[in-house]
Amino acid sequence: MLRPPGYTRHLRRSRPPARLPRPLRSRPPGTPRPPAARPPPAARPPPRATWSPPPPPRLAPAHLPRSLRLPPSRIAPTCGWRAPAPPPRPGARPRPPIGARGAAGADGSEWRRRGRGPGCCAPAPALLGLLAMDDDDVSARKGSFRKFLEHLSGAGKAIGVLTSGGDAQGMNAAVRAVVRMGIYVGAKVYFIYEGYQGMVDGGSNIVEANWESVSSILQVGGTIIGSARCKAFRTREGRLKAAGNLVQRGITNLCVIGGDGSLTGANIFRKEWSGLLKELAENGDIDREEVQKHAYLNVVGMVGSIDNDFCGTDMTIGTDSALHRIIEVVDAIMTTAQSHQRTFVLEVMGRHCGYLALVSALACGADWVFLPESPPEEGWQENMCVKLSENRARKKRLNIIIVAEGAIDTQNKPITSEQIKELVVTQLGYDTRVTILGHVQRGGTPSAFDRILASRMGVEAVVALLQATPETPACVVSLSGNQAVRLPLVECVQMTQDVQKAMDERRFKDAVRLRGRSFESNLNTYKRLAIKMPDDQIPKSNCNVAVINVGAPAAGMNAAVRSAVRVGISEGHKMFAIYDGFEGFAKGQIKEIGWADVGGWTGQGGSILGTKRTLPGKSLEAIAEQMRTHSINALLIIGGFEAFEGSVLLAQARDSHQEFCVPICIVPATISNNVPGSDISMGSDTGLNVVVETCDRIKQSASGTKRRVFIIETMGGYCGYLANMGGLAAGADAAYIFEEPFDIRDLQANVEHLTEKMKTTIQRGLVLRNESCSEHYTTDFIYHLYSEEGKGVFDCRKNVLGHMQQGGAPSPFDRNFGTKISARAMQWISTKLKEAQGKGKRFVTDDCICVLGISKRNLLFQPVAQLKKETDFEHRIPKEQWWLKLRPLMKILAKYKASYEVSDPGQLEHVHHRGHEEPAAI
Repeated sequence: MLRPPGYTRHLRRSRPPARLPRPLRSRPPGTPRPPAARPPPAARPPPRATWSPPPPPRLAPAHLPRSLRLPPSRIAPTCGWRAPAPPPRPGARPRPPIGARGAAGADGSEWRRRGRGPGCCAPAPALLGLLAMDDDDVSARKGSFRKFLEHLSGAGKAIGVLTSGGDAQGMNAAVRAVVRMGIYVGAKVYFIYEGYQGMVDGGSNIVEANWESVSSILQVGGTIIGSARCKAFRTREGRLKAAGNLVQRGITNLCVIGGDGSLTGANIFRKEWSGLLKELAENGDIDREEVQKHAYLNVVGMVGSIDNDFCGTDMTIGTDSALHRIIEVVDAIMTTAQSHQRTFVLEVMGRHCGYLALVSALACGADWVFLPESPPEEGWQENMCVKLSENRARKKRLNIIIVAEGAIDTQNKPITSEQIKELVVTQLGYDTRVTILGHVQRGGTPSAFDRILASRMGVEAVVALLQATPETPACVVSLSGNQAVRLPLVECVQMTQDVQKAMDERRFKDAVRLRGRSFESNLNTYKRLAIKMPDDQIPKSNCNVAVINVGAPAAGMNAAVRSAVRVGISEGHKMFAIYDGFEGFAKGQIKEIGWADVGGWTGQGGSILGTKRTLPGKSLEAIAEQMRTHSINALLIIGGFEAFEGSVLLAQARDSHQEFCVPICIVPATISNNVPGSDISMGSDTGLNVVVETCDRIKQSASGTKRRVFIIETMGGYCGYLANMGGLAAGADAAYIFEEPFDIRDLQANVEHLTEKMKTTIQRGLVLRNESCSEHYTTDFIYHLYSEEGKGVFDCRKNVLGHMQQGGAPSPFDRNFGTKISARAMQWISTKLKEAQGKGKRFVTDDCICVLGISKRNLLFQPVAQLKKETDFEHRIPKEQWWLKLRPLMKILAKYKASYEVSDPGQLEHVHHRGHEEPAAI
């Protein structure tokens, strides 16, 4: 058995009691036992193993106070592993495996998650078996093991990373992840500057990277290793030179970050690799041994493009950041347009893909949008003018028209922004302006979403290269819902080309379908929300549906209410708004709300309806009375954990109040991201962006003053989502969260880590702390501890972000997510009501009160009754949280050892189309 240094295993036989009545003694005290009385070795009971800490070391660090001079074996170093705990005492309840929060114990109780502390080290090899077992996995119970990063090694391998094609925000985060993950597993990583051109030219364009080479680049837009178009690489002679330059450095693993053209070139290069090496050997440029040693080339791609025009992935690196730039401009333009009653025509980028135009139109409530995949029908000029004049008649003081740069009509003729302006001025006489955003969309700081996406993809790309074999085809690391998956590069490129072919052949419905479920869902949602059908054409359902906000304010709530109201009206329902949460519900603060009443709500933060944390427990009777008075047939609750708790109470009260026997849907909206049943909650992206933007400014301050460590406290209650994901997106050195308990040894390990870091060129530190991660290790305590221990090495500052994380305009993600998920919730409510129409049905089953949320790849309705079992009500968090699987990434990229599971993606998947009923994920 492996034992850590500094611990001693003592084998002691059980001693007889110190004092026993003399009649029980078989011999006088001190008399040796006769030899014949000793049992034979085989019958002798096994020795009792006990653990005891070693004596204090003779030498302790002089700069540490006596209370923190722990034995080296108990201090988690930046490499190695921590000593395991002593074995359990007889009769004591055994500890659960690491990460088994929520697993039921033998007595029916629940384990409390006992993870490893922030900045912890890798587990001992002897413990890998325990870590690999999953109590909930059937295969694990059969004895199989999950794969962890410790099973992979990059020793002797060389990885080349390059960025090609147009630049995109987040590319640097991907480069950083590839470099650090590659170094972490023992491989050499090389920068290939200027894309394929640098590969062809060789020389100083191919340089080995080290850990510090990618420091402080997370927040930088573009790509630090450059990108260029290369005509030479399109020829065999150019690829021959590139192969020679790679073989000279032993590079047989290539990580390409670019668009479909760049990835297609990489795949051609891979197919020709063996032939190129043979030709180089025949020419005498390399030895025959090199041909055998570097016989095959592995290629893994990541799509970096603001256009989001690559099939197979829901989002490409850079798209979310480009949407941030667009929405910032739109929000600014809307204020001046409203002041002067103007019409603005905005032209956005995207080449032949209308994703940016479509999502920005959805996120700002634009009056009209022009897309290359879905051209307007014949006579669109008159229809658009009628729409604009109707909106003005509803006292709307501005009009916003968004045009994709590749917009066309049904005859494949281009539609330009100037052409639209001339039409509006001529037909309506409105004061009209044109704004072409241009390359502003490519620049700026990457958003938190793009940083996390790029970091996840970069790590997954390195793992894919380590797991690749000569038979493994070139693959692309993609995002499907909330999961990283690997898809064959050839299939993705082929489908992307099929989209353009369908557009050229004017098969526009096929083009929309081929763009994927996300694009199609966005387009259908926009059409439904932007164009109001005449009242006489809407079949009336004679149902009243109420919308309520519950819990703390969260960005995106207003976009969700707008979407719910308009979809509900288009379904024929009468919509009611409930003000001030359950408290206002009980007081009768209920008002009918119409289509025009929610105009312009998408970009506003907070909650226009008003929201409170009050639960309905004491007001059930009054709320039931109000539902009876207003004949409410269904309820949509938009809010945080209080919304979930409130729905639980309403479900329990159905026996005593038949008014609650109606369809109830909960849409998660909270910055804490702690609502069971959904991986992502509306508002959490906006809060995360606030955390990351603040950390960027603080890191800049720390870099300017040198040798400074900042401790940042984030919100989130007991949920560490903001602290953990903010740490990953901002490049933090540690993040303290409730889900992974820590102690003084972990704090000391982080101090030692930062002390070592200050000896390098990276002389700044960033530590995040979730507000409720520990009762005793408060932000002040950690600040004073770091200040005391860092004397003479670094100084410390602290910052409590507070409620600024709840405020501000919602991010494009939250606007889009809130709009789509709320529309889906209203469709579910309409379906339930139609099923019961004319039957007098009462909704008493569990599937009538559900939470709608993202679960891995799908948007699912999960009954509240089922989610109750998966919830820790004391700490207001789900028992299992997906983002904890990403926690090791933050540690690895901060130069700590950590155990990271690499078995999830598995084999290559094939690109396939999902059904229409499966809505787009994030």
